[in-house]
Amino acid sequence: MTDSTAPALPAPLSGPSPAGLPPATPAALALRHQLVRNFNEVALQREHRPPLYDSVCGRLSTGTVARKLGAGYDILAPGQRVCPYHFHHAQEEMFVVLEGHGSLRVAGELMPLRAGDVVFIPPGPEYPHQIINTGDAPMRYLSISTQERPEVCEYPDSGKLSVAGGGVYRAEDEVDYWHGEP
Repeated sequence: MTDSTAPALPAPLSGPSPAGLPPATPAALALRHQLVRNFNEVALQREHRPPLYDSVCGRLSTGTVARKLGAGYDILAPGQRVCPYHFHHAQEEMFVVLEGHGSLRVAGELMPLRAGDVVFIPPGPEYPHQIINTGDAPMRYLSISTQERPEVCEYPDSGKLSVAGGGVYRAEDEVDYWHGEP
């Protein structure tokens, strides 16, 4: 039985077009490649650093024409985290929980997350954050962020800084602005 209220799915890239629509032209297929990604078809890579970090991630926006947005598809193993507790100085993030449940560690608090939740994290030290899968099944979500540069990310638990394209540093390694200058 078909649910007539469900939206029609787009035609697969190599399959037939939906009834009543002409086949996709080569130009339409090229445009789709620049603009559209399906998270069920993206290449996935496992990121594993025991004992706390184990996830499978796919970069959705890589190879698209997006200039100011990045997107990823994350599958987080039970009891695990994708990344350390952190905050961004420039980038804003949004997470869309697709499946499973867990916790959002944010601003020193823990709050429950479940399928259907949409999380908004602005940049700045007021909102350090981390997603933890506290369930017994994989947690799947979309990660969406602005791609502001330059970007500095801080990790309150370890006292480190990460500079986009520039490395990772600890606060105690800070030097004077003029250090090493003639």
